[in-house]
Amino acid sequence: MEKKTKIVATISDRHCEVDFIRSLYEAGMNVVRINSAHTSFEGATAIVENTRAVSEKIAILVDTKGPEIRTTRTDDAGIPVEEGDQLTLRGTDDNEQPSSRSCIYLNDKNVFDEVPVGVDVLIDDGDIAMEITGKSDGALFARVKNSGTIKGHKSVNIPAVHLHLPALTERDTEYIRWAVRMNLDFIAHSFVRHKGDLMEIQKILDAEHSTIKIISKIENQEGVDHIDEILDHTYGVMVARGDLGVELNAEQIPIIQKDIVQKCIESKKPVIIATQMLHSMIGNPRPTRAEVSDVANAIFQRVDAVMLSGETASGRYPVEAVQAMTRIALAIERQVAPIIDVNMVRINNEITAQLARSAVRACTNLPVKAVLIDTLSGRTGRYLAAFRGEKPVYALCYRKHVMRELALSYGVYAEYAEPEIAHDRFSYQMLQILERSHKLSNDDLVVVVGGSFGAAKGASFMEISKVIHLLNRAMSE
Repeated sequence: MEKKTKIVATISDRHCEVDFIRSLYEAGMNVVRINSAHTSFEGATAIVENTRAVSEKIAILVDTKGPEIRTTRTDDAGIPVEEGDQLTLRGTDDNEQPSSRSCIYLNDKNVFDEVPVGVDVLIDDGDIAMEITGKSDGALFARVKNSGTIKGHKSVNIPAVHLHLPALTERDTEYIRWAVRMNLDFIAHSFVRHKGDLMEIQKILDAEHSTIKIISKIENQEGVDHIDEILDHTYGVMVARGDLGVELNAEQIPIIQKDIVQKCIESKKPVIIATQMLHSMIGNPRPTRAEVSDVANAIFQRVDAVMLSGETASGRYPVEAVQAMTRIALAIERQVAPIIDVNMVRINNEITAQLARSAVRACTNLPVKAVLIDTLSGRTGRYLAAFRGEKPVYALCYRKHVMRELALSYGVYAEYAEPEIAHDRFSYQMLQILERSHKLSNDDLVVVVGGSFGAAKGASFMEISKVIHLLNRAMSE
C-alpha cells in the first residue's frame, strides 16, 4: 500500500550523497528541500545533481530567505544579556557591520522609522524578548525582558508592526535565477505577506520563461490576513509554524493551520505543514507521542504534504524519521474518508472538476482499485487530489516538470511519457506500467478520466472498466 500524503525532506550539502538520498526516497520521501539560507550555490548544485541521479520523479524545492530582519554578525560568544538590561538598536544596510554590547545592528536601515515605542522585539525565534522604550537620533532603545545570549545573523520578529521590507533580497534573486538554470520545480518564498511579494518572483520567472511554481510560506500575521489574495497568485502554500509561532500566540497556531488547510483544499492548491514535526528525532531514534499526534493531526486535516527539516538535514536518524512519517501516514489514511462535497472555489474548468468529483465518488461506491489520467498541465491530477479520494490516482504526464509537480499532490503518482504518445492510448501505456509493477491485475476495476480532444483541452469523459477490457480494446485498435 502506498501512502497518499507526500513527504518533503530538507537536505544539507554536508550530507547529500546519492546513496543517502536514495535511502530517503525508498523510505517515502517525495520532495527534496534546499534551504538557501544555509547552503552555497556549489553545495545546492551538488544536492540537485545527486537527487536527479536517484530519480527524475523527485521534485526539488528551494527556499528563499524573503523579507526578514536579522541581527548582524557578532563574535563567536555572542552578546550575553540579563533581564532589565538597556540596549541600543540601529538599522543598517551593511550586513557586515558588527553588533556589540554598545549597539546591536539590524539589517534593515528603515527600522528606526517604522518601529514605534512600546512594541516588543523578539530575537532568535523569540528566545530573547525586549521592549522598545524610546527612540532618538536613529537609535531604538530597548529593555531586555529575559536573560540569554544574542548571536549574529539571528531572526528578528516585531509582531505588532507591518514593515515595508523589499519582497526579494539580492541573494533571493540570485537563487531564483540559479533555480531556473538548474530546472528546479518549486520556489518556496519565505514571509509572504501579500500578492505583491509573489508577483516580484513571477516577473523573474516569466522573463526567463520558467515553469517553476511558487509555494508561499505563511509565517506572519500579514500573510494570514491576506491568505485569500495569496491563494489567487500561488501554486501552493507552506504553513511554516516556526516564525508563525513567534508572531502569534501558540494557541492560535492550530486554528490558523486548520483554516489555511481548508482554504487550500477548496482552492485546489497543495498545502504543506512544516516545522518541528518530528524534532526529537534529530537526536533520538523514535518520535515522541506528541510528535506522532502532530503529524497525525495534519493528515487528519487532509494536508498534501508534511515536512522534515533538521530531522533529515542534520539529524542522527534521517532515514528513520522518513520511515516514521510514512508509517504514521499509512495508519491515519486508513481512517479518513474522501471529501467529495468540498466547496470548490477558483474553478477554471468546471467539466474537469465535475469529472474529478464523479471519479472519486465512483471509487467509494464500486470496488475500484485506481483512477487513471493523462495530463499536460497537471490540472486534472490536482482536481482529483482536492477531493482526497481513497484510491490512488496514476497520472501519465507529457512533461517531466509536471510529473515532478504532482509529487506534491495528495494521492497522485505520476509517470512520464513522450509527448508523441497518442492521448487515446494513454490508458494502455499506463496499464502496462502498473501491471509490470504489480499494482494492478487484469480483473481489477479502474476509473479512467480522459479528454476526447487531447490532454491540452482538459478532461471530457469518465469510463469505468476492468483492466483486461481496456487492454483488449487497445490491442484491437
